[in-house]
Formats: sequence, C-alpha cells, structure tokens
Amino acid sequence: MVVREFEAQKFDSNVQVVKNRVLSLVARALWEDKQVFAMFDEIADQVRKPGEPMTSCCVYKDRAKIAERVKVAMGLRNDEEGVIQVLGLICDECPEAGHTVTDLCRGCLAHACKNACKLGAIYDENGHAKIDKTKCVECGQCAKACPYTAITNFIRPCERACKAKAISMNTKGSYETVIDYKKCTDCGQCMLSCPFGALVDKSYIADAIEMLKGAKAGKFKLAAVVAPAVAAQFIPVSLENVIGAIKELGFTEVYEAALGADLVAYSEARELAEKGKLLTSCCPGFVSYVEKKYPALAPLISHNLSPMAEMGKLLKEQDPNTKVIFIGPCTAKKAEMKRERVSPFIDCVLTFEELLALLDSRDIDMDFAEPAEFDQATAFGREFAMSGGVAAAAVRALDEAGSAFEVNPLCVSGLDKIKPALMKLSKDLLKENFVEGMACTDGCIGGAGCIKHSMKQPNEIHKYAEAASNESITYVHAKWSK
Repeated sequence: MVVREFEAQKFDSNVQVVKNRVLSLVARALWEDKQVFAMFDEIADQVRKPGEPMTSCCVYKDRAKIAERVKVAMGLRNDEEGVIQVLGLICDECPEAGHTVTDLCRGCLAHACKNACKLGAIYDENGHAKIDKTKCVECGQCAKACPYTAITNFIRPCERACKAKAISMNTKGSYETVIDYKKCTDCGQCMLSCPFGALVDKSYIADAIEMLKGAKAGKFKLAAVVAPAVAAQFIPVSLENVIGAIKELGFTEVYEAALGADLVAYSEARELAEKGKLLTSCCPGFVSYVEKKYPALAPLISHNLSPMAEMGKLLKEQDPNTKVIFIGPCTAKKAEMKRERVSPFIDCVLTFEELLALLDSRDIDMDFAEPAEFDQATAFGREFAMSGGVAAAAVRALDEAGSAFEVNPLCVSGLDKIKPALMKLSKDLLKENFVEGMACTDGCIGGAGCIKHSMKQPNEIHKYAEAASNESITYVHAKWSK
C-alpha cells in the first residue's frame, strides 16, 4: 500500500496512521463492492500488523477497537449527533480526570487535605490519602492545603484542548469523555489532542466513493473543491501532481476553494462598508461559536456564504447536473454542509486525511500522477488558509473598488483568543470594525483534518499565493460571476 511508505514521514502521530489504515482498507473494500465486515479479519490483521505492540490488555479488545473504527469509516455513525464523536471502548484507556493524590503524598500527621475537605471525601489507605470520587466536587481545597503539593488536578487532553468548554467526563460508571453538542463547534481540536484516538470525526468517504462511481458511469459531473491549505499538506510532492492525483480518482474537474474566497472577499468587503461592522462567515467553527456563546452578536455575522458554499453554488448554477465534494482541513465543514443555506450546494465533505486514504485505496501514487493546472484564484483568496488572509482580501477588494471605507480589522485564531474579543464586542468596547475569526490556531492550516501541522506551513501557503497568476479580486469576480 502506498500509505506504508508515506505514513512514517508525513503524519503527526501514530493515531493518524491507524486511522488512515482503517479508512484506506474500508475504502478499498467499498470500491470493490465487498461486504466490509465479511473482510474484518483481513482488515484487522492489516491495521494491527503481526509483531506490532498491543494497545490494550488483550488482542480481543484491540480488534474490538478496530471494529469501532471500521464502523466510523463506513459512515455507520453518521446519523448520530455531532461531527466529533467519542469511541467509548477506546476512551476508557484515559485516566480518570479530576483531583488525584500522587505518590508525593507522605501520609503526614497534619492531614491538612482531610481537614480542608468539608464533604469528607478524603480518607486514609495504607498510610496515604485517597479521594472518594462519589463525594468529591472538585473544589480543589485539598490541593491548596497539601504542603507537599501531592494532590493535582488532572485534566484530560481533550478537555484542555476544547476552548468551547464542551467536553466533560461521564461520572456515572464509565468515566468516558462526554461532548455537549450545545456548546461544541465541531472544530476537532479535541480529536487532535487525544493520544488514543478515542475522538473521531464522522466519515463520508463511503458517500464520496458512491459519487465517484456515479460520475464514472456518466450519471452526473463531479467537481472537487480543494481548500488552499492543500498547498502545505503533501510536500515534497508538487501541488500540480496532487491535483492530478485527485482527478485520477474520477473527478470531472478540480477547483480552488480560493476562487470561492475571492468571490466572498468581493461581496464581504461591500457588506462591511455598508454595515460598518462585521464578523466573518468563512470559518464554520467561528460562526458556530458566535451563535452558541454570543447569540446577540449573530446578526453581525456576514450574510455571505463561505468560500466552500460559494463555489458549490457557482458550479451548480453553471450546471445543475453537478455534484460537489469539498476537500479540506476542516471537520466543522462536515457540520456546515448540513446547514439549510449550504446543503443545496455541497454534497459531501472530506478531510485531507480522507483524501489520502482514498488515493491509497486506488493505489494512486501522487509522485507519478499526471500534473494538472490549478490556477483560478488570486493570492488573496489563497491566503484565506491562514489567519489574517480574509481581512487582507477585504482590504484589497475595497481598494480595488475605490472605496473610502477604512477597515480596522482584528484577526484572531483559536477560540481562547476569540472569546475576549467577542466579550469586548458584546459590551461595545471593541475598537475594530471587522473581526476575522478562525476556530483553529493559525487558521485553516491548524485544522483537525490536516495530515500534518508543521511550522513550515505558512511558508508553503505564501509560495502558493505568490504563484497565482490572477492579481485582481474584481477581475476574478467579473469572470466567474457571468
């Protein structure tokens, strides 16, 4: 399999390697119209290859975990709530969260921790303090009282990563992670942080394969809309080769989502000048956070579609017999495509991880793919992949229009950085008039669906932007809006 040679140097972690193996093998079976679970033994043996260390107490639990991942890859959990989901069988590998007594405890005579606890949750066992979790309310008074700092508050990696405060621990027996979907923005940062891979995103790879088969049979045209973050994902393979490999999968055409970004920049800049104050609508994680956490600010969100949806709308207006698959770094796009305003234009969303699995399932080696042209957008549209790109494009679009409106942008990425900005805005204390919000740190290049998250990504996006032959947002808008 091609991924065997690719995985060691390209993935951030072994969690992604396992995920990719499952997706690739399931996709291969779906291409061949095979019953996936009839092939489970074969799949399980390739996911956890002989000789590799077990991740559980026994081989049976290892295989049960693989079965859960296979269900996700097949789309069997897609009717469940939320894009990001918890695989409970895998989540139970994580230690119980909350205040814990470490081996620094000396079992001292003072028992300051016990005296500090008003609920009687601290007790002695073999000369050391213990915490009764059925009584503990995680107030932390025991930790403050301990002279040895022997009591720590362990927070699970997923909970630390979730800046929307949507993650907690089930305290009713299983202690697995629980996601509050009323708060969740689908950004997937919790998924990135989990060292066991217990948090996963819904997969629509099975739907994509059905569409690719339909396009091959001539039932409809199938367009791929690829996010600009692609330029930093498959180095050292050339971008033209990557696009050629995507076409080789069976797509009729491949388009830059950056073209949609140019179209959005053109319209959003005018909306900003008209309203005087605006929040961007490009990042679905940001939009979701505003709607759920600061609903009073929702009217300030731009009425324009995101670049993904704008491209889908454009392509379906040009030919209604076209289906559109978006390929990018964003798990929140999988939630966005279900929105009423977006669903008519986008038929499927895949991450870069899923794209790689699809290529592997067809034994397509990007190094040897026939290069394909990929030059429809401006540098400004391409730099939507990074924090600051949307604001720069809006300024450029207003300059091209000869507008006298002065943009005072605030570019924030990461929900923890976004929160104080929105708090100021809600109290009318924010001096900036254009808030560009990105749920993931550094923007789309920090998305949970990326294959890698390297420090070199901004440089690759800048190179991609500099290579754009189109210079005018106004020209691109006029050309594609006819």
